[in-house]
Amino acid sequence: MAYYGRIRLFTMLSLLGIANAAIQNTLFQRRPLVPQAPIPYQETYGPNGVTVNISTVYYFDQLIDHSNPSLGTFQQRYWTSNEFYQTGVCPESFNMSLDSGLTKLCPVGGPVILMTPGEVNADGYQSYLTNETVNGMIAQQQNGATVVVEHRFFGFSNPYDNLTSQSLEVHTVEQAVQDLVYFAQNVDLPWQGGDSVKPDKTPWVLVGGSYSGALTSWTMVSQPGVFYAGYASSGVVEAITDYYGYYTPIREYMPQNCSADVEAVISFLDGLYGSNNQTGIQALKEAFGVLGALAHTDDFAAALQGNLFNWVDLQPYSGGGQLFFEFCDALEVKDGISAGTSGWGLDHAIEAWGNYWNTTYYSYVCGTADAECNEVGYYYQNGPPEGQPAIVSRILQPVYQERLCVNYFPDKFSTPLTPAANAINAKYGGWNVNVDRLFFANALRDPWREATVSADGLNKENTTTQPIYESDGFHCSDLLIYNGVIDATILTVQEAGLAYMKEWLEAYGS
Repeated sequence: MAYYGRIRLFTMLSLLGIANAAIQNTLFQRRPLVPQAPIPYQETYGPNGVTVNISTVYYFDQLIDHSNPSLGTFQQRYWTSNEFYQTGVCPESFNMSLDSGLTKLCPVGGPVILMTPGEVNADGYQSYLTNETVNGMIAQQQNGATVVVEHRFFGFSNPYDNLTSQSLEVHTVEQAVQDLVYFAQNVDLPWQGGDSVKPDKTPWVLVGGSYSGALTSWTMVSQPGVFYAGYASSGVVEAITDYYGYYTPIREYMPQNCSADVEAVISFLDGLYGSNNQTGIQALKEAFGVLGALAHTDDFAAALQGNLFNWVDLQPYSGGGQLFFEFCDALEVKDGISAGTSGWGLDHAIEAWGNYWNTTYYSYVCGTADAECNEVGYYYQNGPPEGQPAIVSRILQPVYQERLCVNYFPDKFSTPLTPAANAINAKYGGWNVNVDRLFFANALRDPWREATVSADGLNKENTTTQPIYESDGFHCSDLLIYNGVIDATILTVQEAGLAYMKEWLEAYGS
């Protein structure tokens, strides 16, 4: 995978510069991320009343390249809490010879719950050390400890001090998987007994959400025996090059009047494009102010995705002040009256959407340029095939995103590169994942749902060794305990996950 950094959308540039920076760098692309939660406290008490400061940063010597350890190490940041940790007291019958003649060691204490928040600066995700999240609830239930480790090339965990294409050759799925394994097998956690909780003595549980939920599955598939159990929330396990399914849950669950008017504008744009009506296309662009400066129609179509990407920020507790609902209100509320389910129609939709862009939206937007050039590809959120309702233009196809890789890394890619999605799925299982003690939690309103094991039409079997639960929530909603208070379907998922963890962990060593 390749990471292209963060670029502020609106600066003191000219309107043309703003538009080009915004679109040509795909600032509206949203990669799958774990939601943040408020950090409930900085300090608490662990075993024997020892103070635990969850904001303290620790460093681990991680290998730069797991296939070539001679390249050395880099400092990988992590945070940990032993608030709920208790040492183990093993029955005499535990240390008995197995049929194989080997001896299973007694765990020295509760499990270690490990998580990476994925492709993001991990500072600010300390709530995943606490019982405000599923991670902490597993730890509390099982007398375990929690750890959050930062993903390579994000935050301050950088193998190299630059982001050249050569450096990013060690930014791959396989390196990320090996990071988790090497960390678990070699870290000496900075609390009493933390140097004696390696996976050969203690059950480690790998928890992840979104991309890191996929990493949970991929790691357990490709590195069996390291992590005893896993919990994958909204895990995007299937690499998909043409990921138009991103917009299906959005269209199905957004306000109907809003989807109707968005579809009307998109259909109008696609019609102009199909008939090569350049005059009409330019007039439509100019209705959106700053976007009128864009030379390429596909860049304009990409910009219009921005408002829809705000859906992924929603959670059950989200109020009407969220950008997505603000956008729909701008289209559908006229003179204090809301449109019916069919919306106000094309003319009003163009005027209202353009006005919202000009007066409100661009001042909020800060995007992320992240094209998945090499591997997974499901970040290519495109228009759907003909015959399906479209809230995103069909002008946008995978080749549009693939061309960006050439722009970002001309020294690496001379022509558009199709991600090796099939190879990733073959290596790590994708939808065909089949491993013991891996809990999947997904959600109906999640735009990443079609890349999970709950994708429409997949009908993957739900088993007691690989359970699949689905709530009425949004992206990774089940990771945040508060969402279970609001939504009973999310609570059901959380309770099931905790019950399976209890069952599996109590059987450890048997």
